Amino acid sequence: MHKYWGAILALTIFISCKENKPVQPKEIAQIPIEEPVVKRFGFDFDGYSIVQDTVRNGDSFGQLMLKNNVDYEKVITISEKFRDTFDVRKINVGKPYFILKSKDSLEKAQVFIYQNDKINYTVFDLQDSAKVYRSKRRVSYKEREIAGEIKNSLSLDMDSLGVDYNVTLNLADIYAWTIDFFRLEKGDKFKIIYDERYINDSIYAGVGPIKAAYFKHKGKPIYAFPYVADSLKSLTDYYDQDANNLRSTFLKAPIKFNYRLSSRYNLRRRIAYYGYKVRPHKGTDYAAAIGTPIVATADGTVTESRRRGGNGKYVKIKHNGTYSTQYLHMKAQKVKKGEYVRQGDVIGWVGMTGNTGGPHVCYRFWKNGRQVDPLREKLPSADPIVDSLRTAYLEHIEPIKTQLDCIEYQEPKGQEEDLITLNQQDDTTKNQSDSN
Repeated sequence: MHKYWGAILALTIFISCKENKPVQPKEIAQIPIEEPVVKRFGFDFDGYSIVQDTVRNGDSFGQLMLKNNVDYEKVITISEKFRDTFDVRKINVGKPYFILKSKDSLEKAQVFIYQNDKINYTVFDLQDSAKVYRSKRRVSYKEREIAGEIKNSLSLDMDSLGVDYNVTLNLADIYAWTIDFFRLEKGDKFKIIYDERYINDSIYAGVGPIKAAYFKHKGKPIYAFPYVADSLKSLTDYYDQDANNLRSTFLKAPIKFNYRLSSRYNLRRRIAYYGYKVRPHKGTDYAAAIGTPIVATADGTVTESRRRGGNGKYVKIKHNGTYSTQYLHMKAQKVKKGEYVRQGDVIGWVGMTGNTGGPHVCYRFWKNGRQVDPLREKLPSADPIVDSLRTAYLEHIEPIKTQLDCIEYQEPKGQEEDLITLNQQDDTTKNQSDSN
């Protein structure tokens, strides 16, 4: 019996020691970890010789390609076959581009990447059978809320809050008929919700449309919410807290910013240059710097885009069976006869063509075939949301309105100037002759 107990004890000690004995780790073969290939615009830039530059004066697509050893036949093929994707005649000075060239003695261009803007780009794949396609960089959106009080001007106060100037322009577009931004008052307040766009979560790429806004002007609060009331046309308009459309049929002026109302519609105007004889002025003049964009004051079809006599270069738009407008003395027109334009679209630029004593746009307004003073006309507003959609609209804006109401006001920094009131000389007479 003692013999058996001794054997069991020896076995237990042996097993225990074996368990406590450190196990020697087996050697594991080291497998090299491959770094992921980082691609830009869908290409591995490390595999090419890279040319990075911007389009310069005199550059053309053909010249850039031939200079980088692309066959002339391939240049012609791309220019003609893919014109609907990208018209190579329209590459713009200042736009950045990349040329990806082969890493050999030929250094032949394989890919041409043209950046239309920070987000959109066009790829000309020159390898084998050429192809052209458009694409976009990955964009993320970060919602931003701002609120402020007018102490100087909208532009200065928005700038002091670190807001992209395009937000100021967008806000002015939304309230173009309900608020005169050149006659704001100290104490007017605003709140805005909008998205900022970023490429790869870090590179700022501008702003998206305003998602909601609030403006308190002369004590009156006016909310603004985007809404598609007509699903067939898929057009977004901004409506207030009562479902009224903030867009009027016509804008107040054909220039958005930095203008002066220099001469009004006046059938009894006398000009010293002509011996103080009566020379009726059937237009409304807005003085601005040469090159300032001129916009259509309402939706309509371009009926004339030409140059004639004292009118200089001009555009005329028919809006409906009642109203037409005309824009004179342009530096250049942007639209052609027959084009349909929407309210706020740029149709040309301020110039001094025709009979004019200074850079301005002479804005003329027809009602039932007769020229009238647009500043004295009671013009209709755009249609409100139809009753069948009103309840759905009010339910849609309720949480957004609550979000706006909860935004706290921010104090603009570094702006101590008094409120700048523009447009004081509304009735200044100019010594200039306009064709009537």
